[in-house]
Amino acid sequence: MFAYRTLAFAFIYVSLFGLSNQLSANDKQPNIVFAFADDWGRCASIYGKIDGPGSFNDIVKTPNFDRLATEGVLFRHAFVSAPSCTPCRSALLSGQHFWRTGRGSILLGAVWDESIPAYPLLLKDAGYHIGKSHKVWGPGKPSNAPYGGERFAYEKRGRRFNQFSENVTKASDASKSIDASKQELYSEVSGNFNAFLADRKPDQPFCYWFGPTNTHRKWIKGSGKKLWGIDPDSLQGKLPAFLPDCPEVREDFADYLGEVQAVDASLGILMKRLEEIGELENTIIVASGDHGPPGFPHGKCNLYDFGSSVSLAVRWGRAKGGRVIDDLISLTDLAPTFLDAARVPIPATMTGKSLVPLLQSDRSGKVDPSRDAIFIGRERHVDRARSDYMPYPQRAIRTQDFLYIVNFQPDRWPQGDPYRISEGDTPSVEELTENTFTTFPDEDAGPTKAWLVTQRDNPKWKPYFEQAYGKRPREELYDLSKDPDQVKNVANETAYAKVKVEMERRLFDELNRTGDPRMIDNGKFYENPPMSGPAK
Repeated sequence: MFAYRTLAFAFIYVSLFGLSNQLSANDKQPNIVFAFADDWGRCASIYGKIDGPGSFNDIVKTPNFDRLATEGVLFRHAFVSAPSCTPCRSALLSGQHFWRTGRGSILLGAVWDESIPAYPLLLKDAGYHIGKSHKVWGPGKPSNAPYGGERFAYEKRGRRFNQFSENVTKASDASKSIDASKQELYSEVSGNFNAFLADRKPDQPFCYWFGPTNTHRKWIKGSGKKLWGIDPDSLQGKLPAFLPDCPEVREDFADYLGEVQAVDASLGILMKRLEEIGELENTIIVASGDHGPPGFPHGKCNLYDFGSSVSLAVRWGRAKGGRVIDDLISLTDLAPTFLDAARVPIPATMTGKSLVPLLQSDRSGKVDPSRDAIFIGRERHVDRARSDYMPYPQRAIRTQDFLYIVNFQPDRWPQGDPYRISEGDTPSVEELTENTFTTFPDEDAGPTKAWLVTQRDNPKWKPYFEQAYGKRPREELYDLSKDPDQVKNVANETAYAKVKVEMERRLFDELNRTGDPRMIDNGKFYENPPMSGPAK
């Protein structure tokens, strides 16, 4: 169907960086442990240290991620291919731009194309023991998952970690201590990982995906302070410019940071176990998330940095630690990285580039001059975000200095139709907090969304509401040196005319080069998408 298919699925393998030539046949293949949390954006205390004070990363505490980063390599500028879970994961598993994954490039209605190589299954074919706990890909039945479904699931010790604040709060309300309640969930993490390790053959290399979803809504109101001691007022003056700095939003974000700290605690459990079994130095440990925070303006389902940039740290005994890399990184780079490190041929279909040369470098800062831009996009999130079932197509190029976004259908609502409120109806705060589909369905329901919708006519907060949910022009351009929060669109300013032309050229060159269906027949593939039935 698409131009890239004529080349993509012939399974022509190439070794992009020739790591196999650097390692002798007697070298032990590395294990791979990938911690990939749902909706975990660029939130880690080490970013507060390297970026300088003044952001919410001053408040969150992630000692285990920080250890991973300081003993390994921290990536300052890591981005997803799409800020929506299924297309992001399709891109990551395949090592390709999300738009090259067929129906895997949408959320509801997604179907995995089994002719697309997925790195875990390639490692399995090469002799790796593979397994996962919690979310890898979705939606769809297990048979549709590129990881092979429940055959590789290790979750018998439980899945309650995915509702961390709900389950800890419930247990602590029943007279258990908070620490004891947390420990019950931590034991699930260690128990599932131990079951996975017990299933491998002696000396067999392994590849494990740990995919917690607790950073995806919902979480318990007030849990950030109750469970983790995060004072919402400590965030005052530290929220980005597009978030209202008010008590309701600060508390909501503090609760989100609490879930981030729970993810960090689980990362420490995995690292400790690897130390105990003597596999830490021969394991590539990677921690990241699939896009920015849910239910906040500029976050999930947005191409701004808050929605598309994520935490990323890699620890490997063959990588010199203590370095911060400033190159622009796409999570599509991880699949070829894992294959390259394992000396498994990299499919020619992969548009991502192995990070092994960066990991084995001794340099910090900007290392590879070719990594000067990344490409992001979005099509369909939920089915009925708009009454006509249409997507909201966007593509973007992000360089060190600028972010350029094209909104192909600016007449559509970017976060979904303003159901009910466009008719003057004001739903209850409870409904707005609990039901994503009450209004603007491409943004998750939660306290921040509920508060902002109810304040939409308040002159003080109306600009925030319009910026979050209003229609957007066809082109957006942001000067990152002057506007790091990306709130001032300079696309129509004469001073930026040359920059805009160059950014547009580079973006469309990449879309055409890689066979983006949005560029074919006016995006017919996405404009007439398959339906998945009623949204849930």
